[in-house]
Amino acid sequence: MLIRISNIQILIISALLLLLLLLLSSSSWRQFEPHRQGGVSSPTRTHVLLLSSWRSGSTFAGQLFSQNPDVFYLMEPAKHVWASMPWGSPELLHGPVRDVLYSVFLCNMEALTSHMKHHSKVSHLFMWPMSRGLCSPPACEAFERSDIVDVKECKAQCGHIPFQKISEACATYSHIVVKAVRVFQMEALYPLLIDPALHLHIIHLVRDPRAVYASRKTVSLLPDDLLISHTLNTTPSTQEIMSRICHSQAEMYLMTLSYMPQALRRRYLLTRYEDLVADPLGHLHKWYHFTGLTSSRRLEAWVYNITHWSTDSHEVEPLAIQKKSQMVSQAWREQLSYQEVQEVQVICREAMEVFGYKQVESEQEQRDLTLDLVLPRRKIKSNAERT
Repeated sequence: MLIRISNIQILIISALLLLLLLLLSSSSWRQFEPHRQGGVSSPTRTHVLLLSSWRSGSTFAGQLFSQNPDVFYLMEPAKHVWASMPWGSPELLHGPVRDVLYSVFLCNMEALTSHMKHHSKVSHLFMWPMSRGLCSPPACEAFERSDIVDVKECKAQCGHIPFQKISEACATYSHIVVKAVRVFQMEALYPLLIDPALHLHIIHLVRDPRAVYASRKTVSLLPDDLLISHTLNTTPSTQEIMSRICHSQAEMYLMTLSYMPQALRRRYLLTRYEDLVADPLGHLHKWYHFTGLTSSRRLEAWVYNITHWSTDSHEVEPLAIQKKSQMVSQAWREQLSYQEVQEVQVICREAMEVFGYKQVESEQEQRDLTLDLVLPRRKIKSNAERT
């Protein structure tokens, strides 16, 4: 069943959006933006938020941006917000997370450092080697600015550089791209979306909930899961976490279509992970066109190489995905029991219907890899179109 939004909810949300627009256009808005002063903004700079959830392929997706020489990329700076406030909830932390994202987009790391115990070196930043911009000039001399950066080599040579180099390096790029998995409501991003200084573009990456569930079984995400469930002492069930995540991902998409103005909706792009791995070069071009970036033969060769490695190779790229998308996007069909699949399908029924994932009705269907469970995307009408 699709998530329904009542007319009253739409009116309330539209009124709030109008209020935000009025605040933005008035001089009093500056009182609510303590991190804008000293930040760097440019009418020619493009800001992109890679919006996703845990175990949905966003690490690989982020590298399609990070390895571009015109992009300064940070992977999940909001991790520091959640780590500094483990007693909170996703909804209560939306404000601090938004402030951090805003600060980072303006190449001002003040809001970020307020959530870090130590911030004297770049190595204190979460997953910093995933940012090519911190492994090349002006941040570090280990690589040329146009190089495809090796993560391990960057980590070995660039972790000692001063933390302030992050802001300096960021300010020299035309595109700032940030990955975020800790956003549960699209409304939390409205102040960023309507700010003309950012002209923010959002790429929303989603994945089959059954694949997400299978992936979550292989890793421990306990600190984040505790915060998502808002419990301190009781370990939440995976089913409970999946319910929250599936609901939030579907709701953000439907809310965008239901009442977001057309001008803003044009800066929102939904992508399924399964479509991405099936045609990575095609989506690279699509994303770059959407964000105003230019590709290169060198970058495309790198994308091809990490998505076409041989299963017999002894030296596998840490970000590599296999050539046959079935081996990646459908691995859950062998890893999960049919009972587990049934549970996820019930919990995430709304998200599966919204994003176009076909449910399996038997274990035979689950194991039959010739049966395509990723349906063609269908257009969901906006509220304005329905009326």
